[in-house]
Amino acid sequence: MYDILIQYITDYSSVILSDEESTLIQEAFKPKKLRKRQYLLQEGDICKYLSFITKGALRQYTVDDKGVEHIVRFGIERWWVADYEAFINQTPSKYHIDAVEDSELLQITNERLEELKRQVPAIVVMIKKMDQRSYISHQKRIHSAISHTAEDRYTDLLNTYPELIQRFPQNMIASYLGISPETLSRIRKQMTLK
Repeated sequence: MYDILIQYITDYSSVILSDEESTLIQEAFKPKKLRKRQYLLQEGDICKYLSFITKGALRQYTVDDKGVEHIVRFGIERWWVADYEAFINQTPSKYHIDAVEDSELLQITNERLEELKRQVPAIVVMIKKMDQRSYISHQKRIHSAISHTAEDRYTDLLNTYPELIQRFPQNMIASYLGISPETLSRIRKQMTLK
């Protein structure tokens, strides 16, 4: 379980970790298992942990006044999941995060993460690269939402993250894209006819 995290940190930081650094990382992260449909976080809770997914799939979403879910993020193996605002500020979350599949996570508190950043330089490099990629990804997503057609958004998701299309139900993909399941079904049907 920890091997996946150590390899991820090595890949992102381009630094081979010492045995001592690997031990510090393993001591800082605690394992957590979730059953399918089990909550990791609910709206109003304080987000106490940043979680690294070693197995499974999760989604982060809000529910509006009409009971409609709006998915803002997916997470699969080698991805991180948390309400970052609530995690950093230790404030109540606006989101729910739950498991779409049975999942295994490695979790760290903000306090332990700050300690680890001081002890393991590779963590600082990894976080910087993650932040950069995350910013770019969010910027692209916002641009896509306000500038592209539903078909273009689906095609972009299909080309960028094909594994998400395989792992998450169509109604969740539609929610993430900001369209109805019927619209997504029509788009998929039209694409098979081309």
